[in-house]
Amino acid sequence: MVAPGGYSLRPFLHKLRGVKIGKKVWVSQYVYLDEIHPEAITLGDNVSLGLRSTVIAHLYWGARQGTEHAGPVHIGNDVFVGPHCVILPNVTIGEGAVIVAGTTVSQNVPPHTVWGMPKAGPLATATVPLTHEFSYELFRRGLRSYSPPSKPEQQDA
Repeated sequence: MVAPGGYSLRPFLHKLRGVKIGKKVWVSQYVYLDEIHPEAITLGDNVSLGLRSTVIAHLYWGARQGTEHAGPVHIGNDVFVGPHCVILPNVTIGEGAVIVAGTTVSQNVPPHTVWGMPKAGPLATATVPLTHEFSYELFRRGLRSYSPPSKPEQQDA
């Protein structure tokens, strides 16, 4: 995860683990590629995996039969995965796609598509700051529904 060589040593080490990796692949620092099923991950040529991104080819919920969700992850050629992204099992990311920073990908991404959530926006109004001077409970009780500031009415000229 922290070894030097985003174009050399890190991809090489992941290849040794069983990840299928194409040419000119960049694996940034702190990238997590599934440790149980590395062979289920394919990275095409010219892929760039951003800082602290995660590619998961399995999800297991305890030891009970039928609680697993595993499947291959295929990331096509010329794909850019931004920092802090999570790619879940059974996902194919098409050639030339761009995954916006902080995105969780749970379904296939078409080729040449910029994929991510809409821009962040207001969720609530905080009437009590979330600092060490106030308890979390006070902060939580101080949350109010967000309503956008009213626009000044236009006057006729």
